[in-house]
Amino acid sequence: MEKGEVEACVKIVNLLKAGKGATMKSVFIFFCSIIISTVAPAQRTDQQRKVDSLLSLLQQSKPDTSRAMLLLTLASWYETNNQDSSAYYLQKGKELAESLKFDRGIYYYYQQGAVLAYTKGSYEEALSLSVNGLVVARRLKDSSMVVTMLNNMGIINSYLGNYEQQLDYTMQVKNIIEERKDSAKYSGVWHNLANCYYNLGQYRKGADAALHGLYQEQYASVKNGYINRVYSTLAQCYEGLRIQDSALHYYEIAIRESKKTNDKYAEGVIYGYQCNLLASMKKFDQMLVAAGKSLALSRELQSRQMLASSLYNMAYAQYFNNNNQEAYRYIREGLAIAQADSLRDELKNSYTVLSYIAAREGNFGESIFARQKADSITDASLNERVLSSTADLEKKYETAKKDKQISQQEASIQRKSLLNRILIFGTAAILLLSALLYRNYRQKQRLQQQRINELETEKKLMATEAVLKGEEQERTRLAKDLHDGLGGMLSGIKYSLNSMKGNLIMTAENQQAFERSMDMLDSSIREMRRVAHNMMPEALVKFGLDAAIKDFCNDINQSGALQVSYQSIGMQDAHIDQTISITVYRVVQELLNNTMKHAGARNAIVQLSRREQQLTVTVEDDGRGFDKSLLRQGSGIGWNNIRNRVDFLKGKMDIDTQPGQGTSVHIELDLP
Repeated sequence: MEKGEVEACVKIVNLLKAGKGATMKSVFIFFCSIIISTVAPAQRTDQQRKVDSLLSLLQQSKPDTSRAMLLLTLASWYETNNQDSSAYYLQKGKELAESLKFDRGIYYYYQQGAVLAYTKGSYEEALSLSVNGLVVARRLKDSSMVVTMLNNMGIINSYLGNYEQQLDYTMQVKNIIEERKDSAKYSGVWHNLANCYYNLGQYRKGADAALHGLYQEQYASVKNGYINRVYSTLAQCYEGLRIQDSALHYYEIAIRESKKTNDKYAEGVIYGYQCNLLASMKKFDQMLVAAGKSLALSRELQSRQMLASSLYNMAYAQYFNNNNQEAYRYIREGLAIAQADSLRDELKNSYTVLSYIAAREGNFGESIFARQKADSITDASLNERVLSSTADLEKKYETAKKDKQISQQEASIQRKSLLNRILIFGTAAILLLSALLYRNYRQKQRLQQQRINELETEKKLMATEAVLKGEEQERTRLAKDLHDGLGGMLSGIKYSLNSMKGNLIMTAENQQAFERSMDMLDSSIREMRRVAHNMMPEALVKFGLDAAIKDFCNDINQSGALQVSYQSIGMQDAHIDQTISITVYRVVQELLNNTMKHAGARNAIVQLSRREQQLTVTVEDDGRGFDKSLLRQGSGIGWNNIRNRVDFLKGKMDIDTQPGQGTSVHIELDLP
């Protein structure tokens, strides 16, 4: 069978998990790594049918790379439910891959071999296999394989108590996956980070990472198959935070998910976690049930490390349920396994439980002996850590000694190169001085140019001021001429015609024509007065800005063209310079004229506010609005007049508008 045909029908699984019981409150770290990019996650449904299919393919295959992959795949399938079969197929796959010099197959051997060694409690062997696997992965230049092995090494280090090293490896994995933007593997990374934070006692960060992993799992296009373990880690973090109800809830979900995928190893371990939690919650009857299920799965899987943990959990549960004889039986079986396999943590925990059981039975000698054994194991672990720290210090001392020798040699070289450095620094100083002089010259040029620009701006403002003053003077003159001259003449003509009317005899038609002429004359007088008033409102001259704008708004309301609401704040008895008053009035006048002509608005708001030495003007409407970019492309005369007047007063103007959403103009002026 060709390699391509086998890969088409075989889903190679990379299930990395493991655990150990440290104390009644300890953590079992799941050995869950990132799934490699060249293989899909295993589907746990209908497992036996798939195993049978693989066995059938194995019988038909030739001793080539395809057969090696089939053997390693079978080892992966059996890893969670029959470790003896897993070890058998793993060894066969290794032998064939090595004979063929098939690096990819050798890598898979190291990967699955590390899993199997870890689940059996051989952590140093698992670490060694992972290191060898990392070498092969880098030789193959496969980043997915590198990620898997880095992840394995991090988790094994956590089990050896090197939690900072675990976090370092896990962060390396996270960086590689984020660089590759491999979203399908985010869930596994966040799960491992949750384990890291749990080990470091940062339970809140661990819970956040686990929740993040669940979120990624929900939206991942490829499921990593470890959702049960993510739930379990989340439960452990909540247990560390003493949120026991939530912890129990998520343990139940983790167990259900483990059953769905037939992950018996994870199911058994989670029952062990649940025992510890139920003991702290004093739910001893439920603890006994969970311990029994964990023990049954441990015997089925033939994992001695897991069996030793399950036995002392069972003994502890029997002790709490006042079944001392049963507790004795289970703890002695667990001690035998822990002693035979040198399982230090399980041995310590078993002796601790034995001390409680013996004390209740009145066997105080045995209780003291068991307590001393547990303490001696703890002291031995502490001594190992002290020795390790001492070795590290000695290594640092030797390193420092060598560094000192190297420093002395470097000092000799430095003395010889001192002259060269002086010359280099001298040259650099000259270059730096030249650069500073040039920079100073350029700065002076910029300041001069800035001053020229300021003078040009000032010149433009003066020209604008002259134009505006001339415009207002001309408006005032024209308004006076219209009102006093033309207005008087029209009023005189009206009076003369009214006098003539009484002395003339007219026909009905002439009478009607005469009345129309009189109406037209009245209209002309009103229009002339309106024009004169707009050119220079009497209210502005006599009563000030507030009254003038209020009258202007009322006039618009009476015309029915627009409904204007006027508001003034702090304008009572305000004395504002006439030039500013006239300019502000013209701005408001121009804005409302634009609203009536172009906006298609029904309502508008004009607000005048004075606070200390600042005057604020706001004009808003509910019209059709416009695109502000049109103002930059080329605005009309009206907007230019408004902007020139605001600039003349050295004010700030902000225009907020969008098509279909009305227009708001906000102006701020500083008063003298």
